[in-house]
Amino acid sequence: MAGKVILTPQAQEDLREIVSFLERDSADKASAFANLLVENALSTATLPSPGRIVPELADESVREIIHGSYRIIYQSDKNAGTVFVLRFWHVAPDSTEVTIH
Repeated sequence: MAGKVILTPQAQEDLREIVSFLERDSADKASAFANLLVENALSTATLPSPGRIVPELADESVREIIHGSYRIIYQSDKNAGTVFVLRFWHVAPDSTEVTIH
């Protein structure tokens, strides 16, 4: 599938929070890491259903790919040729189940 990728408002907020947290150590590293997350998110438009189904949602259209300690959770609309990035979710042992707004 080749189409467009849209970051939902929640995904954009997640990204801002990640950058804000990482900027405490290095603004350059924070920016570079955010760019890598976005590049991985953009890759979902060119691969046929990459990643796995999000286990706690059990919905074929909602999948995830992992980058470092982050889950990039997205939903494909194959009819529209669009991928919606729903969340950039940290995979910490104490994190709660993913929520989609």
